[in-house]
Amino acid sequence: MGDPRNPKRADEPWNPERLRIAEAELRALAPLVTISGGWAWHFMAPPHEELKIFHDHKDVDLFVEPARFPELVQLLSDRGFHRIWSRFDATSTHFYRYAKYVEGAKVILDVFVRHVPSVQVGGVSVVEPATLLSFYGDIHSTEDCVSVLAARQLLARGIEPIGRSELVTRPR
Repeated sequence: MGDPRNPKRADEPWNPERLRIAEAELRALAPLVTISGGWAWHFMAPPHEELKIFHDHKDVDLFVEPARFPELVQLLSDRGFHRIWSRFDATSTHFYRYAKYVEGAKVILDVFVRHVPSVQVGGVSVVEPATLLSFYGDIHSTEDCVSVLAARQLLARGIEPIGRSELVTRPR
């Protein structure tokens, strides 16, 4: 639910240390959550250079089953995360933002409490691609990233996007 990205910075790489830290936190939470947004595309894509044009890594978008939410809240607390306010707090009863600093990097988690269809990729659960695409324009904002555009085209042609190089190939 982050702000739209700055198109002037689309070709810049993401900070690799910040990504390493966020991924370590994400993997610690992985047994309880389904990953959405840019991190879901990250795991669905083959190994690639982390450029901002490919997918969004400003925050980590997660879904948790309602019955598992209390368990996740406890794990977040145990890992040093704190609930922080967001502009969506007043309008949503199923969205919570958590954050913490690790080695000088701020890790922001956007947690949605609801069931979503998922698939296993790279040892984690990610939102099923067609469902994930339906979230753009609503809960995810970076709908013009390479991964989203490529996945839309692939699915329109009946091709499963998971593992496809098009998810991380610059448009010509």
